[in-house]
Amino acid sequence: MLKNQRKAGIIISYTGQLVHILTGLLYTPVMLRLLGQSEYGLYQLVSSVVSYLSLLSLGFGASYMRFYAREKANGDKDGIARLNGMFMLIFGAISVICILCGIVMLTNIRLIFGSGLTDSEYTTASVLMTLMIINLVITFPNSVFNCIVTSQEKFIFQKTLSLLQYLLNPFLTFPLLLIGYGSIGMVMITTSLTIGVFLTNIYYCFKKLHTKFCFRRLQFSLLKEMWMFTFFIFLNQIIDQINLNVDKYLLGRLSGTVAVAVYGVGGQINTMYMSLSASVSNVFIPKVNRIVAEKRSDSELTQVFIKVGRVQFMILSLILSGFIYYGKPFIKLWAGDGYDASYYIALFLLIPVTVPMIQNIGIEIQRAKNKHRTRSIVYFLIAIVNVGISIPLIKLYGAVGATIGTAISILMGNFFFMNWYYYTRIGIDIIAFWKNIISFMPVIIISGIFGLISSRTIALISFMRLGTVIVVYIIIYSGLLYVLGMNRNEKETIKGIFHKILHR
Repeated sequence: MLKNQRKAGIIISYTGQLVHILTGLLYTPVMLRLLGQSEYGLYQLVSSVVSYLSLLSLGFGASYMRFYAREKANGDKDGIARLNGMFMLIFGAISVICILCGIVMLTNIRLIFGSGLTDSEYTTASVLMTLMIINLVITFPNSVFNCIVTSQEKFIFQKTLSLLQYLLNPFLTFPLLLIGYGSIGMVMITTSLTIGVFLTNIYYCFKKLHTKFCFRRLQFSLLKEMWMFTFFIFLNQIIDQINLNVDKYLLGRLSGTVAVAVYGVGGQINTMYMSLSASVSNVFIPKVNRIVAEKRSDSELTQVFIKVGRVQFMILSLILSGFIYYGKPFIKLWAGDGYDASYYIALFLLIPVTVPMIQNIGIEIQRAKNKHRTRSIVYFLIAIVNVGISIPLIKLYGAVGATIGTAISILMGNFFFMNWYYYTRIGIDIIAFWKNIISFMPVIIISGIFGLISSRTIALISFMRLGTVIVVYIIIYSGLLYVLGMNRNEKETIKGIFHKILHR
């Protein structure tokens, strides 16, 4: 049953991500043209600042699975209820703190953004910030219910709800953009959907999962243990915020909203790309915690690490290689004039993040083993270096320069340090992992020959031409992947999927 939930969860998750990407591809160019570069840049700038309030979670959300797995292994239902109660109290308090911090930010908005905005942009920024803060205030308690659903491995419900959210967001936002509500209308819809998801999660947890919350006899000694575990997760969240959002903030202060817009287009492509990795790894979080809680062997964790990594690489290498060959004409057609630099920004982000994304499940393995501290400390130091080198690079190369510092920090941390750490400290057979990844090289090289020749010889000046060439590239890549890249189990899975589709 759980295995079926995982399989269905992966399929629905990837369907959701595909829908999210496709709607984004269709919706973004319309949004860019209706908003204009300046307002889109303003929206990205405000979003990057408000996102730092998410750090108020202090990493507690990521710790739920570990402590739930422990109580579950002990068969302590009362302990699970008390755990739920403690987490709800924690995140309720965080929501209150978020409101207070939001008020401080709103009263000091000119100080935060400096002198780079006009008076009308400051007015719009104030409204955007208010709505984004409300959205975040709701998100904190909702994360408790999300954790509960994940712990029960109810992936079909969870991923279907995300799929609906992806579909409804652009569908509801588009009319508001046409009317003239601009970026404010976008955030209004996002906040409304967050409220809807929150209420749906509450109903599902109480009515379907019969979730219990106990606020009596809380073990506050457990809070100290949680904090010792989550502190380094919190540190890692700081790092992620620096790597993902500090570039936009620095660009906004040093170069203005137009530069932020150019960076934002490249960053949006990177966000879509990264979301595909989490779709698979998130489904395996309960399994990883269960293996560790039951004190099973590291070889089982290595098997999961390789299995998930192979699936992620098959998908991500197709997207990355395709973007290398066809990304430049795609951005020209998709985003319009003035976004040429977005191609190079996207490349500088996509290439280095590929390594941590195919090894995403490793983060959960570290957390389950309570061995995530070293990674967090090293990453924090690297992130500080990122900020230090990004400022002069922005002054020299603008939006492209902002990505160089981020790319260097990601490569230093994820490729060099983390692979050593997985091998020597976590017990993952990283050599076996990379042997599996290298086995895909013939697929990449052979399909790359077609990609290189077609991108250089065909004038890709319309979506029809570009789409046709990309479809041919996908067919060639997929065929080679099946013949030369997939192992027996992966081929059987593909055959099973097609068999079910054809015999419905």
